[in-house]
Amino acid sequence: MFLPPQYAWFEHVLIASIVVFVIDLIGASFAFGNKLLSALFSAILFAAVFGALVYFGYGNVSMTVTSVPNVTAPAQSQVTPATK
Repeated sequence: MFLPPQYAWFEHVLIASIVVFVIDLIGASFAFGNKLLSALFSAILFAAVFGALVYFGYGNVSMTVTSVPNVTAPAQSQVTPATK
């Protein structure tokens, strides 16, 4: 990990952006100038690469959430009915 711990999520975004960029370059090179074919090849290549990455376990992001009680919360009090 090359970023501080509070920005650990950004490393995955950077890696995914690079992967998508390379896939788009490959898809565009196969399309011979046709934008529709370029988008189609890029989508197919992305699905294959993303599926392989997920299948082999890369890209696993784990997070832990801890619940801390609010210390400043007011105590609950019983409400008495109003008398006439």
